[in-house]
Amino acid sequence: MKKSINLLLILFLTLSIDALAQRPEPKKIKVSGKVIDKSTSQPLEYATIVLQSVRNPEMVTGGITDSKGEFSIETFAGNYNVRFEFISFKTIEYKGRALQADTNFGTITLEDESTQLDGVELRAERSTVEIKLDKRVYNVGQDMMVKGGTVSDVLDNVPSVSVDVEGNVSLRGNENVRILIDGRPSNAINVTDALRLIPADAIDKVEVITNPSARYDAEGGGGIINIILKKGKNQGFNGVITGTVGDPRNYGLTGNINYKSEQFNLFSTLGWSDRNSPGNSKTDSKILNPETGEIIRYQNERRENNRIRDAFNGSFGAEWILDKSSSWTNTFSYRNDNGSNPDEVLFFNFDADRNPTGTRRRFNNQISNGENIEFSSNYVKNFQKDGHKLTVDFSASTNKDNEDALIEDDIDQTTFNAQRQTRNLIQTDYVLPLGKNSRFEAGYRGDFTNILTDFQVETFNETTNQFEIDPLFSNLFEYKEYVNALYTQFGSKINKFSYLFGLRWEDSNIGVNVISDDNFNTKKYNNFFPSAFFAYEISDKSNVTLSYSRRIQRPRGRFLNPTANLSSNINIFRGNPDLDPALTHAIDLGYLKRWDKLTFNTSAYVNKTEDVFQFIRRESGVIIDGVPQILSGPINLATEYRMGFEFTLNYSPYKWWRLNGNFNFFRNETQGEYNYTNFLGNDVVIDLDNVATSWFARINSKITLPYKIDWQTNATYNAPQNNAQGRSLGVLSANLAFSKDILKDKGTIALNVSDVFNSRKRISEVNLPQVQSYSEMQWRVRQINLTFTYRFNKQKNEREKNQRRENGDDGEFMGRP
Repeated sequence: MKKSINLLLILFLTLSIDALAQRPEPKKIKVSGKVIDKSTSQPLEYATIVLQSVRNPEMVTGGITDSKGEFSIETFAGNYNVRFEFISFKTIEYKGRALQADTNFGTITLEDESTQLDGVELRAERSTVEIKLDKRVYNVGQDMMVKGGTVSDVLDNVPSVSVDVEGNVSLRGNENVRILIDGRPSNAINVTDALRLIPADAIDKVEVITNPSARYDAEGGGGIINIILKKGKNQGFNGVITGTVGDPRNYGLTGNINYKSEQFNLFSTLGWSDRNSPGNSKTDSKILNPETGEIIRYQNERRENNRIRDAFNGSFGAEWILDKSSSWTNTFSYRNDNGSNPDEVLFFNFDADRNPTGTRRRFNNQISNGENIEFSSNYVKNFQKDGHKLTVDFSASTNKDNEDALIEDDIDQTTFNAQRQTRNLIQTDYVLPLGKNSRFEAGYRGDFTNILTDFQVETFNETTNQFEIDPLFSNLFEYKEYVNALYTQFGSKINKFSYLFGLRWEDSNIGVNVISDDNFNTKKYNNFFPSAFFAYEISDKSNVTLSYSRRIQRPRGRFLNPTANLSSNINIFRGNPDLDPALTHAIDLGYLKRWDKLTFNTSAYVNKTEDVFQFIRRESGVIIDGVPQILSGPINLATEYRMGFEFTLNYSPYKWWRLNGNFNFFRNETQGEYNYTNFLGNDVVIDLDNVATSWFARINSKITLPYKIDWQTNATYNAPQNNAQGRSLGVLSANLAFSKDILKDKGTIALNVSDVFNSRKRISEVNLPQVQSYSEMQWRVRQINLTFTYRFNKQKNEREKNQRRENGDDGEFMGRP
């Protein structure tokens, strides 16, 4: 009996081993499909697909959707619980689904989620910051912080972007940035002023592109910021109206209205604003003996000004759906603004022992008016193959800005500044998919700009008792910029590796003409701008990228015009018509990692710029009330090396709390010297070699409180930074906002405070042989705004996905299929 049992056991083990040896390997299958937004029928990028084994729940596989909302996942055959998830959307789950062969789930439609938790209502809304592989997208629609503000306020809340107190925009600490509006260069003569006139409520989103490909305009060594205006896409008649009141005076009314049918879409944005932006500055100077360094005297300068603007912005457009494969969009835009800037400067003079020696007042009352008209047209033809497309864009604009001023001083003066600009732009892009994961692109762009500036200064002659033109400060200046460009690029994806190679050629014909002096200067040059991008998917939720591009910065506007700024006759700025363009080589290494509640994006970058612009300060030889007059202006310095790293974090610890933060550290090294002959006929060499390190950080918090109240706070710190002739000091500032939905969620009331501590200033120190100074400049004091938004035939959480062509999206070959 015992032998029989042993024999049966041996037989059983033999059969078991034989069965295991002959068991086939698990069958691999492919699971695919597409995920879209129910309210807009637009694809959802980075939606998550989870495959959980029924037999072994700890066995979980899955993937994410690409830019088209599509997914393709390889797994083993079996029974799975399948989930389709996306933040702020209701999850769809199929339990016990038998997947024994290749399965296509077709189109999965997700809808917005509303959740009630401890008396706190959570509404679906787009993330404030969307991190993509080739760019970051800042969605303005739900941001309370900028309600009642301008585009400058919007940009100052965007990760990696800073706006200083004078409105200058920088990206990762670099002011060499190209500003685009709807993918096109701004048609304003003064981009800084234009950004302060466009209301924030007209902005849909902002794209930050730190290392653009060959498809983009090569302008901007620091990168590109693309501001996308709102254009309604919801079916039927709908819109949003926003009214604002604020202190200091800030009245505004903005409306975005559109009507859409299956054949056409009519849309418009209208905005009116009446603002006063009080500002102030102070400069405390020590006047030195340049030979001994001994203090000769002191001067304190105090300035108060009010920048008053009454502006209207309007755009009207129509999109015609010509057939299933083509559309034609035409837009007309108009802007008009009138303003004044009474600017009072007081000079307090002291001797070497700090005893008062006199006071002088200089009052500059500026009156300005401007008008801008633009027409743009866009044609899109989609061919039968998905992604095969031809686009043609054209725009024409005219812009005029006039500014008059009466300067009351020891000697009275008047100034008149009339600027006229015309700009024509034509661009065509062709995209041809090759195979499943490859794409070829080619295009042409012509950008033709002409700016004429007539600046006149009249000085009161006490002998003749009348104003006479001062030829030293008056001129007629013309700037012409004609740029023709061709580009081509090819990209492909091989398994988890993606690449994109591009080459752009630009032919530049630049005219810098001081007509009043019969000084005509034409510069013709052409350049090649290569670009290369590589990406590798480490996993479904992480990837690494490496990119290179060559960029250019052409000097324009006040950088070239030798006309002086006479707001202060002690510190005078003059442009340099002999400036050459600066060329930049940019390398960027990036890493992106996603967790359930956290997204981490970091990059290290190196820029080398040749013939970089550098501002220098030197004495003019003119003494005013015993104080030497200082001239400042740009020159071409030899070389600049800029390197640094940054990271951005998006964290949602709870459904009612969202955090995002950005940190940037950079090192800037300049190498060069400036030689000139001073007013005494002596040769002077200014050593501009300088190494500076600095950093800035920004954190933003948004919390949904009980009683349907949203609370948003952010804080920014710009650390100190040295330069060749002084240093800028660190500045901390903060903003605060609250909002509440009313009228059954059709209306929203918001209260925001910009610069809560009234601390946002430019603080700097300058050290020259003849002058040492400390200065603080505040462009605008603390601002408090109260806004009311009303939506008709449109819900707060509806996503408006612009379907028009945006100027470049290379994400299809940056680590996703």
